[in-house]
Amino acid sequence: MKNQWMNLLAGSVRVKAQGKGVERLINACVRNDITVWNVKKHGDHIATFFILLKDVRQLRVVARKSDCKLYFVGKAGFPFFFKNMLTNFGVVVGACFFLAIVFLLSNMVWGIEIKGAKPETEYRIWKELKQMGVEKGALQFLIDDPETIQKKLIDRIDTITWIGVELRGTTFYFQVVEKNEPKEPEKIGVRHLVARKKAVITDMFVEKGQPLVSVNDHVTKGQLLVSGIIGKEGQTTFVPARGKIFGETWYKSTVVLPLEATFQVLTGKYMEKHYIVTKNISLPIWGFQKPAFRHYEIDKQKRPLRFWKWDLPIYYERVVFRETQEAKRSYTWEEALAKAKELAREELKDKLPEDAAIKGEKVLHQARENGKVRVELHYQVIENIAIPQPIVQGD
Repeated sequence: MKNQWMNLLAGSVRVKAQGKGVERLINACVRNDITVWNVKKHGDHIATFFILLKDVRQLRVVARKSDCKLYFVGKAGFPFFFKNMLTNFGVVVGACFFLAIVFLLSNMVWGIEIKGAKPETEYRIWKELKQMGVEKGALQFLIDDPETIQKKLIDRIDTITWIGVELRGTTFYFQVVEKNEPKEPEKIGVRHLVARKKAVITDMFVEKGQPLVSVNDHVTKGQLLVSGIIGKEGQTTFVPARGKIFGETWYKSTVVLPLEATFQVLTGKYMEKHYIVTKNISLPIWGFQKPAFRHYEIDKQKRPLRFWKWDLPIYYERVVFRETQEAKRSYTWEEALAKAKELAREELKDKLPEDAAIKGEKVLHQARENGKVRVELHYQVIENIAIPQPIVQGD
């Protein structure tokens, strides 16, 4: 019959009916809406059939009006299985406990392997991993994912160029690429040094080559500063010119800064929620209350759960609600002007080489436009303006 699964869930019993009115009994069951199936005759006055567990009491009422005796010779379905489970409660608890232990062990870190690192670097990696909670016995879904661990290690350890982080099963594998020692300068061909931009020479340090300019000279972009051809006419030698020619250069910068601004900042308060997630279902396991914050931002971290060596279609999800609040910033004219100068100077420093220095600063123009401060600045910078230019035939 149909709906066999429903019958298993509801429970069914096999009934043996014995007597002269077996056929009448079965017909009476049908008339009283008792579901009967798998009817088999075992003689003139004996038959067996199945009914639902819930219809047993009604069957007894119907059977009293017949000349048949009833015997219950079989049972099947979830109610009887559940009853047996309660009878063997210790076995069930043991099985559940065993599965829980295997599940827990499958989601722990049991191995960490680090390859390609020197002993001192490996020690620093172990130390950083311990601070991040990555150690043997740690639950995988309570620590950072491999990408986050990789980024933290590269940021915190300055002796490594790159580190590969891979989680296979219950073991973390780290492949380290360390920074190489500075190599000897490569041999360079013969060359001149020319001006990178217009400037006034302020200082000169020529290691090799023939200087063609002096301090206080005005030079233009592309002008020859140090020649790679030395010696008298007819006895010249070609060399790779080396040195630094410092000159005063000029930059302009324009900064627009609002006198008033509104933005969101984190207060430091947060709350967490934890979920077990499948494809279409999200089951909360911790943190059931709603966020007490009016404004917040959400950070989600999702990790797959494992059983033995298999990834389950079940995930552990950690959701962090971080409180934010609106902050307003207002500047007076003097404060805005000072801040604009500071921002312009920082922006210029980011563009300049390390050995450059800002010599002077002058405000060319300042104005208030639509609630904003607009400042144009002029900078005097001392920097190395020399760049190499290969010597070609005909020079």
